[in-house]
Amino acid sequence: MCGVGQSRKGGAALTVRLQVTTLVAGTAAAKTLVLSEPLSFWGGLDSASGRIIDQWHPQKEEVMSGRILVMRAGRGSSSGSSVLAEALRRETGPAAIVLFSRDAIVTVGAMVAAELYGKSCPVALAQEADWSAIAGAAYLAIDAGERVATIEVD
Repeated sequence: MCGVGQSRKGGAALTVRLQVTTLVAGTAAAKTLVLSEPLSFWGGLDSASGRIIDQWHPQKEEVMSGRILVMRAGRGSSSGSSVLAEALRRETGPAAIVLFSRDAIVTVGAMVAAELYGKSCPVALAQEADWSAIAGAAYLAIDAGERVATIEVD
């Protein structure tokens, strides 16, 4: 793990803080939705409901609205940026996104939503070594600054 520190919250649960790379700045704290396979927002997400509609995706019918989306990478179609931006505009998109591989389409979608609609969706790039800690968390908090982000894993 790329942990920068550990602390105890209220003396109970152990919180691990990971330093990762900021792709889109912002803050969020929410329950996670961990995708076992990449998702294309174009044809894979219903921006009106925030529901995954890709008929072949293992998490079909899951709703990402207000959750921190954790996925190794996005999957194709440059039009996916507009679908993500529209979901964020409608407030049916994720609260934040954690990727393990750079994805320009996801990053641009979040940037467009921030610029055009004033809707924040931080995007962070984590290291593959941190997958099990992040994917195993039911709840994450992200503080994504200009270059470095911190993910708190409970």
